[in-house]
Amino acid sequence: MGELDDIRARLDEIDEQIFDLFVERTSMADQIGAYKRANNLRVFDPAREREKVLAASQQVPEDMRTYAQVMMQLLMEASRMRQARAVGPADDTLDRIQSAISSTPPLFPTSSFVACQGVEGAYSQIATERIFKHPSISYLTTFDGVFRAVEQGFCDYGVLPIENSTAGSVNQVYDLMMAHDFHIVRTVRLKIDHNLMAKPGVTLEQVRHVYSHQQAISQCSHYLASLPQVSVHVCENTAMAAKAVAESSRTDVAALSSRACADLYGLSILERSVQDSDGNYTRFACIAKDLAIYPGADRTSLMLVVNHEPGSLYKVLAKFYALDINIIKLESRPIPGRDFEFMFYFDIECPVAAPEFQKLMATLSNLCQELRYLGSYVEVV
Repeated sequence: MGELDDIRARLDEIDEQIFDLFVERTSMADQIGAYKRANNLRVFDPAREREKVLAASQQVPEDMRTYAQVMMQLLMEASRMRQARAVGPADDTLDRIQSAISSTPPLFPTSSFVACQGVEGAYSQIATERIFKHPSISYLTTFDGVFRAVEQGFCDYGVLPIENSTAGSVNQVYDLMMAHDFHIVRTVRLKIDHNLMAKPGVTLEQVRHVYSHQQAISQCSHYLASLPQVSVHVCENTAMAAKAVAESSRTDVAALSSRACADLYGLSILERSVQDSDGNYTRFACIAKDLAIYPGADRTSLMLVVNHEPGSLYKVLAKFYALDINIIKLESRPIPGRDFEFMFYFDIECPVAAPEFQKLMATLSNLCQELRYLGSYVEVV
């Protein structure tokens, strides 16, 4: 053990030297930040960073080059954060967040004019009534219509499904997010219970056609596969499917929808809870035109476009890692009209009042081509 103790003691000495130099390096970064502020220079200098990372890889044996590059990138990241504090944010995102925090009422509204897609009985309606105690709901035929109703001021809020625990993200909504100006003010996680329903007197053996939303069909794929005599058809909404079946004169059609729709449209439930997983939840976002951040907000949604070059996403992820901020969702979507370029959607978990969040929003735009702050909010469960 004596020899091992000697080696560890020497290792500790080296670590002390490393951290003494790290502190000295940090003071140099503060001086650089002051110079850049005085001369109106950007914090992020990509050419300088590339040179430093390359030089680091050449100063060590070949089998250590990757580690040297990662170490230098982390050092550069720490340096950028210090410089950004001196220079100030690269955009006004943090100012807008702080302004919203100070101007948002202390309580979330209990009633308002809300747009959602579908008809009475839709899961979006159920989600809306979980968010608002007394909403006045306008039903629109498409997700795009909900975005437009909010964007153009016809409704104060919109409620849209964004992801399901078994079927994944609602891609159409994520694509529309890139096209519209909005902010997320609350989310809700709703347990989904799909039921096969038809007109009174119709039996399961008579059913030849089943109608529902694509997400519901995906969530019940195993059950539907057990009905070889049935053809499956996609509708805009589960409640719209139930309504169409109720209004149809045919006796060979059925819908996958909520139990509430059976009562609402006078249908009989042929099979209950036919989703593939009992733990079937859909997450809905409540959107507004203006930015509002209500007390207790501890989740944030962001959309980023990074440079189309190796390591760009890694630098963003390193920022979250350095600040110890948990990423709870990361989704990539192709950008229309831009070949092989992607937008990244992030959900992160961090209170808006936390110093780490303030540092993130003050410096993140330095690493991106584009940054859209979608909002900070509480998720209702």
